[in-house]
Amino acid sequence: MKKWIVTFAIAFAILTINAQSLDAETPSKAQNASVQDDYKEVSASNLPQAIKDAVAKDLEDAVVAKAYANEKGEFKLVVTTGDKLSKTLFANSKGQWIKEQ
Repeated sequence: MKKWIVTFAIAFAILTINAQSLDAETPSKAQNASVQDDYKEVSASNLPQAIKDAVAKDLEDAVVAKAYANEKGEFKLVVTTGDKLSKTLFANSKGQWIKEQ
């Protein structure tokens, strides 16, 4: 009986240590987001006209506060609505919305 308890304790310790080392090697979601978030700030006045038109059409009274672009030609826009609410939107260079946060 003592051998089983000792064996169980050793196995439990090994599994616990192994699980902790796996957690240390796995990047967190925040790290993944920073790698994927490879946008560089651009001037809002330099946005493609299609994006400016999409903002004017779909978001009444919205103003682009900040704009970012990546190498794929995708844009991250921080817009302020007429209600003074801030939204982050993503669009491609054709003015089509990709995803909204």
